[in-house]
Amino acid sequence: MTRTYLPGILAMAAIVVASNILVQFLLGNWLTWGALTYPFAFLVTDVMNRVYGPQAARRVVWAGFAVGVACSLIGTQIMIQGDGYEFPAVTLRVALGSGLAFLVAQMVDIGVFSAVRGGAWWKAPLISTLVGSSLDTALFFSVAFSATLGWIDPAADVSWAQETLPALGVGPVTPLWVSLAIADWMVKLSLAMIALLPFRLITRKLTQNPV
Repeated sequence: MTRTYLPGILAMAAIVVASNILVQFLLGNWLTWGALTYPFAFLVTDVMNRVYGPQAARRVVWAGFAVGVACSLIGTQIMIQGDGYEFPAVTLRVALGSGLAFLVAQMVDIGVFSAVRGGAWWKAPLISTLVGSSLDTALFFSVAFSATLGWIDPAADVSWAQETLPALGVGPVTPLWVSLAIADWMVKLSLAMIALLPFRLITRKLTQNPV
């Protein structure tokens, strides 16, 4: 890897590490603080793609994936005390869901961005982030908490995520993890719009030309 990609790699690594830490702290009933940091991984990927091309973006994504795997491995070794028992801070299902969602969503983001990059400057980052973010949310929450995929890690107790209640407290009755997924997805969509401004500023700065 060249020095050119180093800032992107460092930024992606910082976002992944911060998100893995902040996901442990609740923000209201449906979110964690990590939900506010993780979506900016798409900003890093899109900036790298716009300025240096898809190959550079893929290298940054693989670096972020490696950091995420390392964080998950560390998390599986950290035991949390419960009511008379211990459980890992990161279960196998959460680790698999996190890694799979990150890698697939980011790679799809790169592909979509490259396919529509010839239009208005905002078109590629917005569309690719919306597609990638939606895929990320669907993959992570399904793998980590869906009852259908319980065979992945039968020992993991995700019964709390199966509790049924109105979606986001007001909608139809669904498992809790569905409300968590919806809230996460809504944050990602909102931040996709907000991230257009830093995307514009950063890419113009790096290229010294309008994009």
